[in-house]
Amino acid sequence: MNHGFAKLSQKDCHIARMARDSRFDGRFYVAVKTTGIFCRPICPANLPKEQNVEYFYDKAQALQAGYRPCLRCRPDSAPNSWAWKGVEVTFQRAVRMIEQGELQTSTLEQLCLRLGISDRYLRKLFAHYLGMSPKQYALYYQLMFAKQLLHNSQLSITDIALASGFNSLRRFNDAFKKVIKLSPSQVRKNTPDDVQTNFVDLAYRGALDWQHMLDFYRLRAIRGLETVSETHYQRYVELNGQQAWFSIGHAKPGIMRVEFQLDDISQLRELVNRLRRMFDLDTDVAVIEQHLRRLEPSLVKRSGIRIPGVWNSWEAGVRAILGQQVSIKAAIGQLNLFVETLQPDHVSHFPTPLEVANGDLSFLRMPHSRKQALARFADFVVTQPDADPSDWLALKGIGPWTVNYAKLRGLSEPNCFLEGDLVVKKTLQQFSHLSSLSVAPWGSYATFHCWSHA
Repeated sequence: MNHGFAKLSQKDCHIARMARDSRFDGRFYVAVKTTGIFCRPICPANLPKEQNVEYFYDKAQALQAGYRPCLRCRPDSAPNSWAWKGVEVTFQRAVRMIEQGELQTSTLEQLCLRLGISDRYLRKLFAHYLGMSPKQYALYYQLMFAKQLLHNSQLSITDIALASGFNSLRRFNDAFKKVIKLSPSQVRKNTPDDVQTNFVDLAYRGALDWQHMLDFYRLRAIRGLETVSETHYQRYVELNGQQAWFSIGHAKPGIMRVEFQLDDISQLRELVNRLRRMFDLDTDVAVIEQHLRRLEPSLVKRSGIRIPGVWNSWEAGVRAILGQQVSIKAAIGQLNLFVETLQPDHVSHFPTPLEVANGDLSFLRMPHSRKQALARFADFVVTQPDADPSDWLALKGIGPWTVNYAKLRGLSEPNCFLEGDLVVKKTLQQFSHLSSLSVAPWGSYATFHCWSHA
């Protein structure tokens, strides 16, 4: 099997594909030498002989090897893999930035400057882990995102080209045909329905307790910014300086449907990436719940609890500061006052760090020291927008709970166990085997399961 940085052996992959085990969907891909096609391990097609297949951890690797994606099981729509787990942090960060379109807006040299490494070293990392260059990976990722949109959205082919990071339809068509070995119109066999809304379907793996997530959001929703119905969550956001709106709900098991409004369709890929993180769609909850049940059999009383994220770590930090030492009801009252006062005419987005830094916070009904902490926080984020939340600890008035809450909901980090939280402390009296050490690396999920017992 190509590149041994993941734990699955060739034997593991063989057993999983023969069983069409959905738990391995997105963790590896099966390429069939006799057809030149690669599939998900759950593909319903007749199972090929083992001597006629090879396995890849990443879709880009299969494309690089000359295989085209199966039109039946659509590997482009598989949940994202955890293939990068455990490998070098710089490489993980580079992959994430490229997937967010970094090489569409800047050069490889500029990307390396942000990463703090040489372009030679970055190429070496990609050659070692993926067997290709960063630019090749960027192109393959663009094309697989485009193929996903061809199947799972009603956007025109021109809009799909722009949304995928191509500057022209001709360049998109040429690249698509060369790599996928089909034209975009051949992949999109059906004419999109004449609908008034833009939508895209997002796949996820395993159980998802959507009702739990909606209930969590509903209790903390900001008036005018977020709306939570019985079936959908919707909100306004600012995306790279532009206003956007989305609504997300269940389309069918394994699929979330996102309706969206964007002024610039080229921002769609970043919107999708953010929503996958925000709603925790790339988590293998079966593995997590198995770990937690081994520690405490009755801890998981609701299967499918995921991290209900917020738009970014700045918003999570503000929510945490305004919520320090007060009830959820009092915290949301402060948030409503905060958002509506800073946007008196119309609530269109969560206030930006610059708007808060330049604003007068005297209207907030809370201790003066906390207002000062919020002002210091805004000033810090204006000057250091990419700083890790751990760096916020240097600011007076911001402690570990605030930082961990921001990491939990603003970055969706998997291992933030809020053992200092009052509800978690109370739950720990019932579950003595839980500690930050024992629940690792799934502390965030242990936190939410503890909260579910409140």
